[in-house]
Amino acid sequence: MCQQKSPNNREDHVPERTRALSRYFFLQQTQQAARRLIGCLLVRRTRSETLMARIVETEAYLAEGDPGCHAARGRTERNAPMFGEPGTLYVYLIYGVHLCMNIVTAPEGKPEAILLRAAEPLAGIELMRRRRGREPLQDLCSGPAKLTEAFGVTPGHNCTSVTCEGEAHAHGDLFVVDPGDGPDEILVTTRIGLGEDAGADLMLRYLEPDSPWVSAPPKTDEPANYEKR
Repeated sequence: MCQQKSPNNREDHVPERTRALSRYFFLQQTQQAARRLIGCLLVRRTRSETLMARIVETEAYLAEGDPGCHAARGRTERNAPMFGEPGTLYVYLIYGVHLCMNIVTAPEGKPEAILLRAAEPLAGIELMRRRRGREPLQDLCSGPAKLTEAFGVTPGHNCTSVTCEGEAHAHGDLFVVDPGDGPDEILVTTRIGLGEDAGADLMLRYLEPDSPWVSAPPKTDEPANYEKR
């Protein structure tokens, strides 16, 4: 059984705002940025508390050859943030109930993004529990909708920036930091939760190997490769 970290673990080591990733990080190839996000810290500062979680699972969505990308059929009012600046948040509703959080990548006008699928909670645990209505640590951020809910992300965060060039907004300060201690190796496999003919066979899902915090490990019959991050 894995050893769960204390709810207050690393509370005193939340990085400063000036150390947030710049938009140049999200200008690199989307697949590479999705890899490099594994091990990075998602941080949200509110007026009363700081939340932090270590990203352990992402998915890449590409402008070309990817029917699972929201922009595969062109620009719409919903997917317009994907055409914006790298580092822009793209928040959308699924099943009419849950929100998912993506970070836009690639140069402006090229609609690509990275879905934040799962993270290991590190700070602000009790607030995450209240928002999720769940007690177990492994049920707080182990899925894209769970992560979004735990961090209190709302439709109002759509089109805001997570980079060091972005300004704080009314919902608090949400950004990503690379602490420099990410895994040397990651697991690359197929994406999940996609419908038929939506690119479910593309190897665009990235996970920290053997992490108990991911949304779901690859099934035994699914392709999976260990690669350098």
